[in-house]
Amino acid sequence: MNTLEIGKLYRHFKGNLYLVLGTAFNSETEEKYVIYKALYGEYKTWIRPEKMFLEEIDSNRKDNITKQKYRFERIDL
Repeated sequence: MNTLEIGKLYRHFKGNLYLVLGTAFNSETEEKYVIYKALYGEYKTWIRPEKMFLEEIDSNRKDNITKQKYRFERIDL
């Protein structure tokens, strides 16, 4: 199972790196979101539902250049 760790680096299945800054909740639905910062380009800060952030994906997708099992996977540098 994939788990979320605040302050850790994650690699997206398309290869880019991100830093997880924290979590937040939607005030209407109480759905949990991940807040994360791109470590490339304009270093934008993004949010995504935690369920989607941690979801399993098809490692055979054409755009899955890392062949990861999950959309985002924690990495150590």
